[in-house]
Amino acid sequence: MGISVPASESEDGHRYTTSGLGRALAVIDLLAERSPEMIGVSTVARVLNLPKAVAHRILKELTANQFVTFDEGTRRYRLGPGALAVGLAALRAIDVQAITNRHMRRLVEATGETATLSMRQGWVRVYTDQVLSPHEIRMSVTLGSRHSLVAGSSSKAILAALPDSEIAEYLATHELVSVTAATITSVEQLWADLREVREQGYAVSRGERQAGAVSVAAPIRLASGEVYGSLSLCGPQDRFSAQLLVEYGELVADAARQVSAELGYQPSAAQEAPQPEPVERKRAPRRQATRSVADHTSTSSAEVVVSQK
Repeated sequence: MGISVPASESEDGHRYTTSGLGRALAVIDLLAERSPEMIGVSTVARVLNLPKAVAHRILKELTANQFVTFDEGTRRYRLGPGALAVGLAALRAIDVQAITNRHMRRLVEATGETATLSMRQGWVRVYTDQVLSPHEIRMSVTLGSRHSLVAGSSSKAILAALPDSEIAEYLATHELVSVTAATITSVEQLWADLREVREQGYAVSRGERQAGAVSVAAPIRLASGEVYGSLSLCGPQDRFSAQLLVEYGELVADAARQVSAELGYQPSAAQEAPQPEPVERKRAPRRQATRSVADHTSTSSAEVVVSQK
């Protein structure tokens, strides 16, 4: 029979065991969350619902092991070189593509449609992985192909996850170029679509990048909160009913959240993307607009393929 360890919950929602190790991990977690701000022992004790003497003892032990640095002048603490070494080791061990591929395979098993992974590179995204649908007629993408941050659900999921200031910068320097007849080329319509993406947690495309294709996508974030890219499901339009679009969208959003969590991302109120401001306040001058070569360097990377069995 297992032994249950009591757990406590702090005012910030941190859950930790009442063991010494659990409390120490909670202190490290709090310092990481508040970084680069330095905090005092009273704050640690209050936020984690710990006796001040206990919080002080934990901080002193962590300082002795260089996990925490203490500033004599301010009497405050922050993470130290020991925590940095552990963090860097964890980052080196993370294989984004391997983590994501596992979730992509589960999505394909659940839906029968193709799953793709896109990585953001500046103002474009690049397909880096896919798991193909088992159907004879299915969607596939060209790995390594570059695409704008407007056309298609994978692009809109990334764009919607960026701060409003970065979206405004993108619109100020890039034309909304039509890739298909369904591509969004109106600034007002794009802002409205991004608001919807943020509200429901996933983006939807009905032929916006590839005619006859439908897709849903959600953003993937790194531990820092930075947008890594997006996870998508795509397939022929006739297999995506309105009901399935919602169902698949929620599946993709949940998978993207799980991937982000495995990459170390911990959402907080400060990290959640705000709703876009009214378009009248966000329209930016286009004097330096440049036409993106993404989506126009070759034929579309999405194609319907028939497997030979």
